[in-house]
Amino acid sequence: MTAIDVHQHLWPERLLSALAARRHPPRLVRAPAGWDLLLDAEPPSRILPTDHDPERRAALVEADGLDGALVALSSPLGIEALPADEAEPLLDAFHEGVQALGAPFGWWGALALDQPRPDTVDRLLAAGAAGISIPAGALASRRGLDRVGPVLERVEHHGAPLFVHPGPAPWRPMAWTATDAPAWWPALTAYVTQLHEAWHAWMAWGRGQHPLLTVVWAMLAGGAPLHAERLAARGGSGRTDLFSFYDVSSYGLGAIDAMAHAVGADRLVHGSDRPVIGPPALPQGLARALQANATFARPAAVAA
Repeated sequence: MTAIDVHQHLWPERLLSALAARRHPPRLVRAPAGWDLLLDAEPPSRILPTDHDPERRAALVEADGLDGALVALSSPLGIEALPADEAEPLLDAFHEGVQALGAPFGWWGALALDQPRPDTVDRLLAAGAAGISIPAGALASRRGLDRVGPVLERVEHHGAPLFVHPGPAPWRPMAWTATDAPAWWPALTAYVTQLHEAWHAWMAWGRGQHPLLTVVWAMLAGGAPLHAERLAARGGSGRTDLFSFYDVSSYGLGAIDAMAHAVGADRLVHGSDRPVIGPPALPQGLARALQANATFARPAAVAA
């Protein structure tokens, strides 16, 4: 049985250098003991180089009792939402860096949304990506789903998973956060709202368009499936999506237990969001079960 963390971030040196060379957000500015990250919609945050040291992070994977971890581009950076000529060099820096990491790391591929190209999916999966990550903003409306539809079709064709993480699309920017807001503000407001919008758009239109696409939602999709009863009461479909999985990053036993009742325990997978936060403290049996669910196994009746 393989134990996997499906949600980590590790910025290769080449990506750090490329962000430091930029004059406009997203960019890094030198600060004591590290970098300050400047984004369009969030207060500055401190980035420590030790958090992105591959050897240290590999040791943490082992200390967590895991066999591996999947590294994703941090979509709130807004790289995927940049004009293609700005996004592509940054994405290349990320992909080349994470491909070079080797065990215990795997990686999610990412693509520029200004001109989303299905052949990019082919290239990334052929290079070894475990699947494709996409910002929730890209899926948060019917228009957005239509714009990325050819990309989603290609991921579905390959039988690869799609990882949905908070972040903007060119047509769906992040909500502005005042610079005097607490550091946790975006994660508890814009991130959750965006995942709610994306999940409900997926239930309304996306799943019908892509019936066999495996989708992995970061941070329990912000708890959106817990609103299934309200959704049904308001005229929507409250059905369980058997091809969606939910990583538990940033949540604890209470939310995880509620989600297990809402979607099924076998739909929950282990995700930590390192280095932003560490894995949740859970009973050993539950933690191991979540780690093993990362095979994204479909129910036998559906798989048949």
